Amino acid sequence: MLAGKRIMLREFEEEDWKAVHKYASQEIVSQYQPWGPNTEKDSIAYVNEAINESKNNPRVRFAFAIVENRSGEMIGAGELCIRSSANREGEIGYVIHPGYWGFGYATETANILINFGFSTLKLHRIFATCDPRNKASEKVLKKISMTLEGRLRESIRLKDGWRDSLLFSMLEQEWSLKKGLD
Repeated sequence: MLAGKRIMLREFEEEDWKAVHKYASQEIVSQYQPWGPNTEKDSIAYVNEAINESKNNPRVRFAFAIVENRSGEMIGAGELCIRSSANREGEIGYVIHPGYWGFGYATETANILINFGFSTLKLHRIFATCDPRNKASEKVLKKISMTLEGRLRESIRLKDGWRDSLLFSMLEQEWSLKKGLD
């Protein structure tokens, strides 16, 4: 379990598919993603895959349920995937139920994942991408002090065609400096 001020990130449990489905079945949530809107079968498969991958050794995918401390409700998912063990590089991602958008939960999740990646997994570089049209996610990545490296052209295929991705990153020395300023 990874604890924040208002949320915790914990391993997925089988019954979490219902909470995942509440947000992942909505078009607005998946509009900038290559997945979704989810069917119940898709949501069950996602949770089962996350549970199964949590048992891998070495583990390269850390998918967590985001739980709001006050209500105990699962409000989304956050992931950190090790993309290169040799280069100590990881990628973060997050998805939040739209009923909780605009309250800083994505920012808190991203910070927890970054801290986990650098402090526990000892990564050197962590990156994230977002659709250039997804201004809320871009704002989150800037708010957590990630650096915009550039734009990957037509890097992901969506239902309606190709999309570009903005590429953000943070290096371990930048995180150490940021942590020292907090």
